[in-house]
Amino acid sequence: MSATATLLLPNWLAARALGALLPLFLLATRLYVSWEFLKSGTLKLKSWDATLFLFENEYRTPVLPPATAAVAGTAGELLFPLLLIAGLASRLGSIGLFAVNALAVISYRHVLLGEGFEAALGQHVLWGFMLALLAIAGPGRYSLDQWLAGRAGGQARV
Repeated sequence: MSATATLLLPNWLAARALGALLPLFLLATRLYVSWEFLKSGTLKLKSWDATLFLFENEYRTPVLPPATAAVAGTAGELLFPLLLIAGLASRLGSIGLFAVNALAVISYRHVLLGEGFEAALGQHVLWGFMLALLAIAGPGRYSLDQWLAGRAGGQARV
């Protein structure tokens, strides 16, 4: 074995072992980020008057009127996570939820970008990174997207 091969062997072994975990990692990522947004959407539905109050008085949503933004944001927090959990249209679900997350930061930037709110902003950055990963890498083996691609006889990467 060459010196280069000997030096690279531990990295190759690590890549092989960790690569086997990728489908579980993508599934865990889908489930975690979906859970975070489903909690928020469910809370908005349970306290709709409070949700409308926040959209009218606290959040600064661009373009949309507050009531429309409340409906759109809540719908996005409920629909896109369900797609991710199932692994159905996962890339579109990831992109949609990424947009919901980005709009939340934009609408609440006057607070999130203030001193003392670094951890709250960090959560949104983490969620955005997770959603970008899912949009780029796809949902992984344990998804309806993958199952449907297999049934269609295609080996297309989903």
